Amino acid sequence: MSTKVLFGFHAVTVRLKTAPQTVLDVHVDASRRDARMRQFVERAAAAGARLVETDGERLAGLAGSTRHQGVVARVTPLAPTKSLDDLLDAGGPAPLLLVLDGVTDPHNLGACLRVADGAGASAVIAPKDHAVGINATVSKVASGAAETVPYLMVTNLARTLGELKERDIRIVGTAGDAERTLYQADLAGGVALVLGAEGAGLRQLTRKTCDELVRIPMAGAVESLNVSVAAGVCLFEARRQRG
Repeated sequence: MSTKVLFGFHAVTVRLKTAPQTVLDVHVDASRRDARMRQFVERAAAAGARLVETDGERLAGLAGSTRHQGVVARVTPLAPTKSLDDLLDAGGPAPLLLVLDGVTDPHNLGACLRVADGAGASAVIAPKDHAVGINATVSKVASGAAETVPYLMVTNLARTLGELKERDIRIVGTAGDAERTLYQADLAGGVALVLGAEGAGLRQLTRKTCDELVRIPMAGAVESLNVSVAAGVCLFEARRQRG
């Protein structure tokens, strides 16, 4: 049976809430007796999780990181995310998609998933060869959003964007040299917001595939935003336009 590791209060709490049957055991720092840990242990016990008290060194070994907050869970993988076609065929509100082109840092991906969840995005899409997958660090930074937002990795991003166009989903890319600003774009209907990695920006083919390029107007000295911050600005502007 394959297993994966989640660590941090938020990531483990969301899994206990959404899919407790997949939690094999929860390891907690025996030296932590503060209110947050006591509340977490109560929730884990109420969810039927097997609790194991251990030390910080063992927790760091399990998590592969010292940023575990005293909480590490071994879990079985969730059912695979449905395909993009299945997601779009399900109907509902006009799709709001976040497309990440070249985002390979797990902290950035985790933060993007978190903001996508907050904005009610339909899914986050990334190319298989220019992206990071969901790992323990991504889940920790995402604070549970890695469990709730579909993350779809596609073989050919340009082709996928073309298929979205065929579904009348507008492809809006971000670029610092774009003439129009984000606030001049119509984001009220089905839209895919395409962001590149900080510094590198969109790859040339991705850029050419977009229906429109926009920029986030910058009033200060810095020239660009971290990709997760930019994703938040773009997604919540789309959400604002949708009322």
